[in-house]
Amino acid sequence: MADLTRKEFYQLAIECRETALDLARNDQHRVVPAQCRTFNAWLRKLQGYDRLRARIGDLTPARPITRWHMMGVVAVLWFLVVFLVGQELGEASRRAMGFVLAGALILIYFLPERLYGTTIELLEGKVLRVVETMEQILLAEEMQFTEAAFFQVKENLQVAHHELREQIRLVH
Repeated sequence: MADLTRKEFYQLAIECRETALDLARNDQHRVVPAQCRTFNAWLRKLQGYDRLRARIGDLTPARPITRWHMMGVVAVLWFLVVFLVGQELGEASRRAMGFVLAGALILIYFLPERLYGTTIELLEGKVLRVVETMEQILLAEEMQFTEAAFFQVKENLQVAHHELREQIRLVH
């Protein structure tokens, strides 16, 4: 555990703003594995600070599982069943398994990605929770910033908060 200093808090506020603006450039309903991995690394960094861990310790990491990952798994299962296990099954059983797995491919294609992966919208919600937590710490004056630094951090957090809220509002 590391102690959260003013300099680190200031830098985290800038990172919140940059993350919010970066997430706004993506399709809200899609899973972007690179964004998920970036968020997971950032979350581990945030949870390394004692003041933040107590408040955001229950945030779960993002799941970078895309539709194509799921379809790839089902396609591999389909080929294994049809070609490897299919020799031991009867023709009717092999055909039925082929139809079931082909149906699973079609079903996965139409299921929303948020069921098995973390979409950009869900990432924005997680980042929003971090921003709100940091705003609470800032307004409670726990960091004891000078007046100029206080307003710079507040502005960065407000921009991030506004951008995240706006993106979430646009989706709904």
